[in-house]
Amino acid sequence: MLFFVARRLLYLVPVLIAVSVLTFVIASLLPGDLAYVILGDQATPENVAALRHDMGLDQPIWLRYLGWLWHILQGDFGRSFRTGQTVLQAVSDRVPVSFELMILAELIGLAIGVPLAIACAAKAGSAFDRFMTGSAFGMLSVPTFLSAILLIYLFAVELRLLPATGYVPFTEDPVANLRFMVLPALTLGLAEWPGIMRVLRSDMIAALQEDYIALAKAKGLKPSRILFVHALKPSSLTLVTITGINIGRLIGGAVIVESIFALPGIGRLLVGAIYTRDLIILQGVVLLVAAGFVIMNFVVDMLYALLDPRIRHGHA
Repeated sequence: MLFFVARRLLYLVPVLIAVSVLTFVIASLLPGDLAYVILGDQATPENVAALRHDMGLDQPIWLRYLGWLWHILQGDFGRSFRTGQTVLQAVSDRVPVSFELMILAELIGLAIGVPLAIACAAKAGSAFDRFMTGSAFGMLSVPTFLSAILLIYLFAVELRLLPATGYVPFTEDPVANLRFMVLPALTLGLAEWPGIMRVLRSDMIAALQEDYIALAKAKGLKPSRILFVHALKPSSLTLVTITGINIGRLIGGAVIVESIFALPGIGRLLVGAIYTRDLIILQGVVLLVAAGFVIMNFVVDMLYALLDPRIRHGHA
């Protein structure tokens, strides 16, 4: 097991290096000059040249990257030229909001997708199965921003049950916090359940055709036990994969959802950094988010190894 973990950690190194290179290069290739943005009305040629020299912007891009990477390895992700706040401070202030949103959205997606997958697998080929499969395809084609607008119109404008925008920290008022988080989490959750349902349904249908299921039926086991224990348990590995992959989807969706619902999370911080050309914040946030996604995939690999010993021994 230790050799398996060490090998997986070794695989992360080139991935993280590639992520850092792409993050720095893409941010550096954005049009405009950061020195002009920072100086504003004081952007005389002399001041611009001096600031570019102080920030190392007049150096080759590879040299600037090495300097930036060296500071990253020391835990210095930079500081916003607008607010003076460090990247780590800005991210740490907003991580709880985005993390809560992703957890609630994933729970909603699982709460909808898993029961529907079990029901469809138990009645494969029925009218209910065909209807739900078609509905899942339809939901996959609905963009996140459209779902958000429709939910705001229904629950905030027409029914007046939930607030449309705003945020209250959970530590201040848990009830108010959940009321503000319901619509954003539901927006993301509605985009997640179709993928969960389709993949789990497919795996469960395949599992129900295995010989051990026929043996369980021959022994006279209850259909519910066969379905939930003998079929769902081996198919649950799919849920681990889907949950890990969904983290990347949820981060991407949070950029839109947090902007629509005015949530002070990572996505809104990223959008604000793009609008104000705060490249220091932009580079740091993108790198941290990408690193988090890579680490999440590593965690999924470890869960796979725990659930199926054949994986860590190289037999599967």
